[in-house]
Amino acid sequence: MGSMLVAIDGPAGAGKSTVARAVAEALGFTYLDTGAMYRAAALARAGRAEVDLAQVEIAFAGDRVLLDGEDVSVAIRTPEASQAASRLATDPAVREALVAKQRALIAGGDWVAEGRDIGTVVAPDAEVKVWLTAAAEERARRREIPVAEIVERDERDAGRAAAPMVAAADAVEVDTTGLPVTAVVLRIVGLVPR
Repeated sequence: MGSMLVAIDGPAGAGKSTVARAVAEALGFTYLDTGAMYRAAALARAGRAEVDLAQVEIAFAGDRVLLDGEDVSVAIRTPEASQAASRLATDPAVREALVAKQRALIAGGDWVAEGRDIGTVVAPDAEVKVWLTAAAEERARRREIPVAEIVERDERDAGRAAAPMVAAADAVEVDTTGLPVTAVVLRIVGLVPR
């Protein structure tokens, strides 16, 4: 059997990272956290706007994220890094550089990749596409931020000219509102052809 890609897209706070990591584990696939790539890119650009992201190495070692060999797993998880990544993601040149990196990573093997545009831009031919969502109130509570901030983030992600956040036409919508992670994981695992 060739390589298989499960694409999980959706808005901030829908539970993509948690769910994608668990789905990858359940299937024995490799997990690709594209959000971490944008956060790492934002970190690389912090105070150095002219950094050529095509030259920056972003790698994954288990649960750790490496930026040019340095472990930035903790540094990229701040609310500031999250906001910076969302702003950076509106830059078409940045998206182009990171999409190329993502495509190179998922070219071989079995992957569960999550982000905003995996099923629409990065890998429109993914075998399984999921649109993971949840009520704005629940997503804000999960992120411990005001609902207005989640709504603003959604509008920015959906309204950007470059690869706006939108569900792929052939994606299966999974609403995680009030659902335990295990139920969501089982639902997605069940979509994967055996």
